[in-house]
Amino acid sequence: MPGLLRGVARTAVVAGTATAVSNRVSRRQANRWADQGQAEPAYMAPVQSAPPQAYEQQAYAPPPEPAGVDYDTKLAQLRQLGQLHDQGVLDDAEFEMQKSKILNS
Repeated sequence: MPGLLRGVARTAVVAGTATAVSNRVSRRQANRWADQGQAEPAYMAPVQSAPPQAYEQQAYAPPPEPAGVDYDTKLAQLRQLGQLHDQGVLDDAEFEMQKSKILNS
């Protein structure tokens, strides 16, 4: 029985010490931020939960298509470029360069 009490007492001391050190570190960091005039970081701020309705109301719209982009023209240019590459008119480096120009335009 004395061994059990000793183990429980040791666990209590270790847990108490860890809690005290953790609290001291938190207070020291909060004081540093206050001295520097900075707000507490986001992970230290209290968590505010949104009402459940707010999550239900959020809807994501698909991104708008860029104005003036003709995908059929780009596709035709890429097909033609692929044919030139297959015929050996363009080497790999030229093909990649032209393809990136078409895709980025």
